[in-house]
Amino acid sequence: MSTTLFTHIGELVTNDPTADDLLGAIPDAALVVEGGRVAWVGRAVDAAAADEVVDLGGRAVLPGFVDSHSHLVFAGDRAPEFAARMAGEAYAAGGIRTTVAATRAASDEQLTSHVARLVAEMRRQGTTTVEIKSGYGLSTRDEARSLAVARQFTEETTFLGAHVVPAGPDGAPGDPAAYVDLVTGPMLEAAAPYARWIDVFCERGAFDEDQARTVLAAGAAHGLRGRLHANQLGPGPGVRLACELGLAAVDHCTYLDDADVDALRDAGTVATLLPGVEFSTKQPYPDARRLLDAGVRVAIASDCNPGSCFTSSLPFCIALAVREMGMTPAEAVHAATVGGARALDRDDVGALVVGSRADLLVLDAPSHVHLAYRPGVPLVAGVWVGGRPL
Repeated sequence: MSTTLFTHIGELVTNDPTADDLLGAIPDAALVVEGGRVAWVGRAVDAAAADEVVDLGGRAVLPGFVDSHSHLVFAGDRAPEFAARMAGEAYAAGGIRTTVAATRAASDEQLTSHVARLVAEMRRQGTTTVEIKSGYGLSTRDEARSLAVARQFTEETTFLGAHVVPAGPDGAPGDPAAYVDLVTGPMLEAAAPYARWIDVFCERGAFDEDQARTVLAAGAAHGLRGRLHANQLGPGPGVRLACELGLAAVDHCTYLDDADVDALRDAGTVATLLPGVEFSTKQPYPDARRLLDAGVRVAIASDCNPGSCFTSSLPFCIALAVREMGMTPAEAVHAATVGGARALDRDDVGALVVGSRADLLVLDAPSHVHLAYRPGVPLVAGVWVGGRPL
């Protein structure tokens, strides 16, 4: 196998857990890739010869971002809803049903093309691993085909049939009990072959604790690992349910009491924070500082979706986390890389240490700090996935 040496790296973020600092940053560094994996990291002066050399001229290199929460399989547009929120209208989960109608009407080809466009956007901004949920089909056929589309782009696919209860055929409110039966029965049977995870929106206006528990148990019986949307719109039982069940991650975590924070710390469940949502809904931002100081593991993800957060940019989310959630630039980068990997229970991505997958991004800047220091600027100058340039 051929080797590639990336050299003259101004700052190499490794996320090496044995390092003295959080990011395991190495100045004046180099990195060797062989067979799609990291084979060596260290100071540039110590690097051996390689078959190919990439001179980065003092630019920073980071692990590729790991976006552990997105909703990319959808059709339609909800820009008027966003405009209404900016004019003062409160966010509510009911807008999901608008996207459901458009998604059901779209062809497989239209959905695939749309996901491809969004994944390409993410890649250009440094995201090399992405989780993609269903949740805008809410019928057996449409949930299964949404996941089949998502599976073309990632192995991290999540069945979110329990997003909201869809309206009945006459437009009347749906029957939650009957819908949970559908989600845990025929819909799950059809969706499970295309999914790794199962998720529930455990929130007022969506599913309560008992319903969430039922859906997660059914998913586990089909070999799907669990995760939750919880505590986004107000206090609730979702975070503690996730911790009780030992889920890998619970997402949003905007409204937490002391017992929620203690449960997250003790269970080791990752709190995935989604600052783009608060930017787009004008809700309070999660208190990342409180979580980190308590010893909770934190991830940052985009939650790219057409309603509450239509951004595909993790650099933007990093800048928001630093400005609005009390995180340092190092903590935000860590949360968007190794934090996302932990939320997906992955140890092969999110870091650049020997043996990890050679997913990396190059910044047109000397350090990771510029992601927050220069918000909104397209700093990602290059992306490699498995050692191959995009």
